[in-house]
Amino acid sequence: MSVWKKLFTAVRGAATEAGEAVVDNQALRILDQEMRDARAQLANAKENLTSVMAEEMAVRRTVDDLRSRVEEHEGYATQALERGDEALALEVANKIAELSNELEAQEQLADGYTGNITQLKRTIADTERNIKAMQRELSVVKSTEAVQKANAAMAAKFSGADSAMLRATDSLERIKAKQQKRSDRMTAAVELQKDASGDDLQAKLKAAGIVSGAASGNAVLERLKAKKSGG
Repeated sequence: MSVWKKLFTAVRGAATEAGEAVVDNQALRILDQEMRDARAQLANAKENLTSVMAEEMAVRRTVDDLRSRVEEHEGYATQALERGDEALALEVANKIAELSNELEAQEQLADGYTGNITQLKRTIADTERNIKAMQRELSVVKSTEAVQKANAAMAAKFSGADSAMLRATDSLERIKAKQQKRSDRMTAAVELQKDASGDDLQAKLKAAGIVSGAASGNAVLERLKAKKSGG
């Protein structure tokens, strides 16, 4: 492969990738537009169906009228024959043949309209189902896209060394450390106060049983009983 051919292939590949990137980025917008186009075409098809059905109704009326006229002229021909007027009967018969040919043509036209109407109705029904299915798929894609974008935004916001979440966590840890230091200082101050007032020594003497503790209800009751017995 020549150098120029390789370069041309590389350029084509880059152009294809760029084109695909543009299509991917605009995918939802393109899908929305295609859905609008499909709905517009469906509405147009329904209008065409209405027109074809109206034309079929007109042709069917013509068919009914021709059948009535054929029957009417057959009656005229029969009456002419009954009167022995074959010339008149033949003239009426020619008219019947003309009406019959027109009737056959109109019946074929009406049958063609009926077939077209059936096909149009089937096509419209299929198109409506496809549009509804595509609309559901598009809704799912849009919802998924929105969720993924939200997740990506959250991940970008709370990731990295400079994220708001990390800064908030660091601040919380600093506050907790300050509170612990403050609590330690308060505890130390209380201990110093006890040492200065002798409370701590008194507590140790009471614990050793060297000095008595505070009076209790049981001790008072025992003392009163002993006093009564001695008295």
